[in-house]
Amino acid sequence: MNSTGLIYRLTSFGESHGCAIGGVVEGVPAGVRLDIDAIQAFMARRRPGQSTITTQRNEQDQVEFLSGIFEGVTTGTPIGFIVRNNDSRSSDYEAMRHVFRPSHADYTYTAKYGHRDHRGGGRSSARVTIATCVAGAIALQILEQMGVTVRAYTSQIGPIALPHDYTAYDLTTIDSNAVRCPDTKVAEHMEALIKEVRSEGDSVGGIVTCVIQGVPAGWGEPIYDKLHADLGKAILNINAVKGFEYGMGFAGVTKRGSQVYDIFEAQEGHITTRTNHSGGIQGGITNGADIYFRAAFKPTPTLLQPIESVTTTGEATTLESNGRHDPCVVPRAIPVVEAATAMVLLDHYMRNKTTLL
Repeated sequence: MNSTGLIYRLTSFGESHGCAIGGVVEGVPAGVRLDIDAIQAFMARRRPGQSTITTQRNEQDQVEFLSGIFEGVTTGTPIGFIVRNNDSRSSDYEAMRHVFRPSHADYTYTAKYGHRDHRGGGRSSARVTIATCVAGAIALQILEQMGVTVRAYTSQIGPIALPHDYTAYDLTTIDSNAVRCPDTKVAEHMEALIKEVRSEGDSVGGIVTCVIQGVPAGWGEPIYDKLHADLGKAILNINAVKGFEYGMGFAGVTKRGSQVYDIFEAQEGHITTRTNHSGGIQGGITNGADIYFRAAFKPTPTLLQPIESVTTTGEATTLESNGRHDPCVVPRAIPVVEAATAMVLLDHYMRNKTTLL
């Protein structure tokens, strides 16, 4: 599928080294004022070449809106957009035309389609997350008007992890450093590790934590489209994500039920919970508490060192990559996680609104 969402819906297109990445967003009602400069600023957080610890591919990722917005206001028609590729170097990938890169989608795409675009991974490249970021930036602006905030941050790089949960940090400060970690001291160690593995031609993974605040009780569906299930699907659809957990997640298996249930209480006329082990979602539906989850990103499989592989005809070979790659995808994944999350939230808000009407 190249489309996602039920009411707030994105269809994306494009490849890493094609003319452009683009998409069509449907479901935005007429009359919504959008800050185009803010959308572009959001895209700048994902763009390559933004720091010394990211790929040095130099793309400005300028969004061109083709339809659906007039004088900064949505018209109610599909919002079409493209982001042109201006700094692709397809020659860097010529040696990979007939070789499968380990842990990439080269072999699986060939197995499925019988043909693949070897230039930067084609459609399987993380560059296609541009479309998610544009649609997500629009969704974020609409959610913010409702008082809903979505903030993701780097909570771990390799073995270096933040010692506390999100309540101990000021999440408005994450863009103050290249790693996008809310603790500047820990961020320095994370950045040093990324530079170290890069100098060795290697890579490292990490964890992104995302916090959603301001969502009222009642969003989500009861069985097959539980909110946490749709969030998990959206996040696992992001390139390099290998794991998703929300609330207490896997850590809860070491506890007793008496240690992790969330006691209800009334505060200022509202029902709330004393603790939040559930991560703001119970039975697939929001309960009004903060929603929080974690996503694990694998180390980049493209390494600047010889790697054993096979050719498309099955002959043993050694692959040497020459392209420009992120030694750690986590810092640039932060806005992608926020965008994917915002799309799911807005879609569920619209479903809920339809149900109430």
